[in-house]
Parts: sequence; structure tokens; C-alpha cells
Amino acid sequence: YPLGIAFDIDGVLLRGGRPIEGASEALRQLYVDVSNPSQARIPHIFLTNGGGVRESLKASELSSLLGVKILPQQVFLGHTPFKSLKDRFGDSHILAVGKGEPSTVMTNYGYRSVVSMEDYVSQLKDIDPLAKYKHWSSTTHLEKVSNCSPCTKAVDAVFVVSDPVDWGRDIQVLCDVLRSGGCPGRRYGDQPPLYFAADDFEYQAAFSVERLGMGAFRIALESIFNRISKIPLAYTSFGKPEVQVFRGAEIALLKMAQVMDPQVKLADFERVYMIGDNPSTDILGAKQAGAPWFSILTRTGCFKGQDNDGRYPADLVVENVLEAVQFILKDHGLDKLQH
Repeated sequence: YPLGIAFDIDGVLLRGGRPIEGASEALRQLYVDVSNPSQARIPHIFLTNGGGVRESLKASELSSLLGVKILPQQVFLGHTPFKSLKDRFGDSHILAVGKGEPSTVMTNYGYRSVVSMEDYVSQLKDIDPLAKYKHWSSTTHLEKVSNCSPCTKAVDAVFVVSDPVDWGRDIQVLCDVLRSGGCPGRRYGDQPPLYFAADDFEYQAAFSVERLGMGAFRIALESIFNRISKIPLAYTSFGKPEVQVFRGAEIALLKMAQVMDPQVKLADFERVYMIGDNPSTDILGAKQAGAPWFSILTRTGCFKGQDNDGRYPADLVVENVLEAVQFILKDHGLDKLQH
């Protein structure tokens, strides 16, 4: 037939790191044997703008939480497309920003000279004038602060890998880096390339109301940078709803389908479903990607409306991911084949 499904994670399968009701059952219905991903009845991947960890770790986390075996190649994080920039920046000195392990992520992609924001700040005494007031910063971290020259090794590119934790510090340091040509303390220089893993303005976490995401951080940085620089901030954002993310998802789904049938081609896909909770990323992205994408909007995350979203209406609105999977199985006559 072949079909494919791309699941968003936060607000669809998980909320605040805990499974949403029906999520595990929904995934189990896609397997002949839940311990063997190669026996999936429908190829499926996990397409999220989140990140900060390696795909292999995210796959292990999802497997543990949802009770099915998930492979690293099924996991597409916001920063997964950064792999494609390795040929350009693999030998460059890059600054990796965000929660989790951004420098480990980039090193794992093959970048050979990576520094995290934490380590970078620790090399530049007084670059963060509020550091001594931040009780969450470890004493050992503050003791590490040296007085290195910021141009011992200029920053060639900046990658915002995941949501920054300390917005005030990170905006200050990025403004310094970006307007100085990668050498904070120097007055002006050509802006190094800047990449964001995603551009979500909001996302659904454990709290009842959506939280500000990387897109909000980008707006804050851009607003301040453009006030202090004569040249507007230049940047590139990845993540949903960017079409190239959905094209990458198609390739991943094709590879999964070819495990079951080596003769399958991308043109053979009758339909690829995007199941998401955010109209401005999941639904808009599927719409922009065009056929064979079909968008399904759940009410378990950002979207909580009774009808469809007014701005970016989905092809189908359901209560939760289990209802979405049951619709897909029934629509293709697979509901009678369940084990």
C-alpha cells in the first residue's frame, strides 16, 4: 500500500516526560511484535522539534516510556538536520547552545571543534556580569572562570541545538559573539552563521498553559541584536514546519518500508500521516509538504479547540493519538488484522 506515520512527541505521545493516555496502546497497534521494529505493520518515525540529546538516547527513552522498541533511525529531532552541515563546518570552531548536551550532540555528528555555552562563558571572565547572583550555577563552574582572550579561537558558527536555559546570559553572549565576528570584546566584525534547530514559539510541557520555545528565544535575540547592530541578524531555522524536514522524514519512512519490501519507492506511498498537536508547526508543515501528507491534529497538547484550527486547519481533528491510529488502521482496512 505503503503508508507512513510521523508522530510528534510532546503533546501527542508525552506530556512533561510522562506518557499521554492511550499513547502506548496506539504504538503497539502498529507492530506485529513490539520488541522487533522490523515487524512494524506501518513504517513510522518520531518527528519532533525538541532535542538536546543524541537520537540514540531519545530512542531509548521513548522505548522505556512507551513500551515498544524504537530505533535511533526512527527519531528525528530538531537538530538532526545539523548533520547535513558537517561538510561545511566540520573543522570550524562552533559554539553549541541549549539545554541537555548540545556539544555532545554536535560532536556525535562529526564536528571536531565544539564548545558549549557553559564552557565558553567559563573562559571569559566578566562576560556574564550576573553570574555571581545565579545560585543554580555550581561553585566549581564559577571557579573555572579564566581570563582567556576571546580571540584565541574565534567562533566560526553558532548552533542553537535546544532550548536555552539562561536566556539573559545567552542573549548577551550571542550578541557579543555575533556582532564581533566571533571575538567578544572586539567592537565589530562580520556575523558568523547562526542556526536554530527549531522555531516553535510555544510548546506543550507539563504546565497547563504552553511554554515559550526556541522561536520565542530567537525573537528576543533578534530584537535586541537589531537594536545594537547596524546590520540585522541573519539566521537559518530548521525544524517543523520547514519543508526540508518533511522531505527528510519521507526518506526515513522509505528506508523503514524497504526493510519490509526492498522494491518500495517513495512514489509508491499512498499516504503519509503527520500526527501533531501544534497547528503552526505540525499541521502547517504537512500542508506545505503536500501529497502524500495528511495532517491529523490532536487535542492533547497546544491545540485544545472544539472544532478545527482557524489559521492552519488539519485534514482531521481527533481527541488523542490512539483515536488517530485507529482512524488510520480503519481507513486502510488494517483494523481487522490487529493481533
